[in-house]
Amino acid sequence: MTKKVIIIFRKIPVVLVGSLLLSIGINGFLVPHYLLDGGTIGIALILHYYFEFPTGVTMIILGFPLCWFAWVYERTYFYNSFYGLIISSLLIDWLEPIKDQFQLSVFPSVIFGGVCIGTGIGLMLRYETSTGGTDLLAQLLSKAFSLNIGIVILIIDGFIITAGLPLLGPKTFLFSCSTIFIGGMTTSLLTKKE
Repeated sequence: MTKKVIIIFRKIPVVLVGSLLLSIGINGFLVPHYLLDGGTIGIALILHYYFEFPTGVTMIILGFPLCWFAWVYERTYFYNSFYGLIISSLLIDWLEPIKDQFQLSVFPSVIFGGVCIGTGIGLMLRYETSTGGTDLLAQLLSKAFSLNIGIVILIIDGFIITAGLPLLGPKTFLFSCSTIFIGGMTTSLLTKKE
């Protein structure tokens, strides 16, 4: 086997665990309260809440332009994110039925959802994989400007969630911002360079 193939096989367990945590965070804690995450996931959740589009399939559709960009300009990022995009999207749709399992109030859901999502994304980014979408964009920006990737994701997510404010209402907006903050800080801790 070539070295690249061996590296990809080493990353698959990380992508599976990260995608599982991400899926639990979204379906178990965000969806029951109509909360948003940032990035491609946030856009996919808006489309899910208002048009009942499957969240994972929508993520794949939204992630393709950035994957194409990575294919053209930075192939390593393409290879490290494409299978993360597919696996996480499929798991999100497959685990959609767990939305009724936890039945927590909104405040613990904000905390647990943010930690699950931040840990899932942080694990993948720590091993230089991602879910595609804006995580891929954050990887490219982080590399170009030598910034912590968790902070870059937090900034991108802030722009997206602010764009969703008119659709959310102030209460859901604040809870969603809290989820994104917790997720961003968790991701930042997991990706912090020592």
